[in-house]
Order: sequence, then structure tokens, then C-alpha cells
Amino acid sequence: MDLNADLGEGFGIWRLGDDEALLGLVTSANVACGFHGGDPSTMRRVCEGAARRGVAVGAQVGYRDLAGFGRRHIAYDFAELRDEVTYQLGALSAFCQLFNTRVRYLKPHGALYHAAATDESQAAAVVAAVTGYSPELPVLCMPGSTLAQLAVGAGLPVVAEAFADRGYLPNGVLVPRGTPGALITDPDAVATRAVRIATERTVVAVDGTVIPCPADSICVHGDTHNAVSATELVRASLIDAGVPLAPFA
Repeated sequence: MDLNADLGEGFGIWRLGDDEALLGLVTSANVACGFHGGDPSTMRRVCEGAARRGVAVGAQVGYRDLAGFGRRHIAYDFAELRDEVTYQLGALSAFCQLFNTRVRYLKPHGALYHAAATDESQAAAVVAAVTGYSPELPVLCMPGSTLAQLAVGAGLPVVAEAFADRGYLPNGVLVPRGTPGALITDPDAVATRAVRIATERTVVAVDGTVIPCPADSICVHGDTHNAVSATELVRASLIDAGVPLAPFA
């Protein structure tokens, strides 16, 4: 199983999360590319740390929305979104090259992640950017989503992702942020969910129903206040359960 986290999301003098600690725990790093979070120096630092630890680097591309942390929907024109995703891929790739590594996958962030799950135009723009950059670059996304379907149709590898620290609705969709049950903050609960996802391929929805949750990568968000302790427990619990941890890319 792959264990990923969103990293490099601070910018300027603002720091968000403990990138160094999380790089010692995860197998894949979703690195912010400067639009929803991150800046050139932060991208360089995280790429260097990931390369040193053998952590796979993925481009976490988002809307151009630093003020809203990329969590506000933007109605993009297809070509504009395609080009902005391409721009972010190129920026991260440049820093990867400095440390003899490369961008190994793409994952949308925040509002773009959710929009691409259902909006065919935005999903198609992401797919167009990826195929233009590298027709072999994996896309990390929600299984069964519009993005997953279009990516498969374009011949791109698709990696199914599940969230250990987010609530699920009975239909398999994430509980919207700001809604009760959207975030799982107790490290023990997060670890228990991660083990269940990895070993049973299921998750308990907010109404108590057990729903299918096929995944090859489990995400723990790096911007929560207890991200490090939760990820430490997730990693230890997965290993104790006999689940090997390795990058999917």
C-alpha cells in the first residue's frame, strides 16, 4: 500500500504542516505547485527532502487561489485550466531534476479534485495536460470518478485513492468540508480506518453503513493539526497488520 500526504503547502513566511516529519513517514508526497499553496523555495526544499528519503514526488495541482487554499470552485475555460495544470507540472519537474528525481504522478487538490470527479470539462482539461506532459504519468484520484474514467480512456494509468482522515457519504463521495463528519481527527480512528481500507477494501460511512473502498494509495492530510501523530500511527498500524508500504509509482 502507498501512503501519501499533501506537502509543501506553505508559502513565504507562512508554514503549513511539518513537511520534514511527514517525509519520514509517507511513501509518496503530493507537492503543492504554487497555485493553491507552495512557492519555489518550498517546492525545492520538499523535492530535495523527498529525493533524499526515496519518497515519490507527485504534482498536486490546483486552482490559482492562494487566498482560498484552492478550496473554492472556479469555472475555468477548458484551455485555461489545461494550461495552468501543465504550468504546475513543469514547475515541479524543474525542481525534481535538481535532485535526480522526477514527477511520478499527478493528483488534483481541493476544489479541483472534487470538480474533476464529476465535471467532464474540468476532468478533460486535467487529462489533456497530463497526456501532453507524459502519456505514462499516473493520475491519483477517486475510483470511479469522471477523472478516472477519462484518464483510463486516454490510456493513462489510474491509481485509486482513499482517505483515512475524511468522512464518506453512503454513496462513496467525501463528506463536504464544513459539514459534520467531514474530518476524522482522532489518530486512533484514522489508523483504524486506514487498516480497514488496506485489508478489507471497505470504509464505514457517516451513517454507519459499510461501503466498498478499493484503493492502492491512502491519504492523510498534512494540514491538520495532528497530522504527524496520526500518520505515525497509521504507518505503524499498517505495518503491524502486515501491509507492506511502498510507492505505487
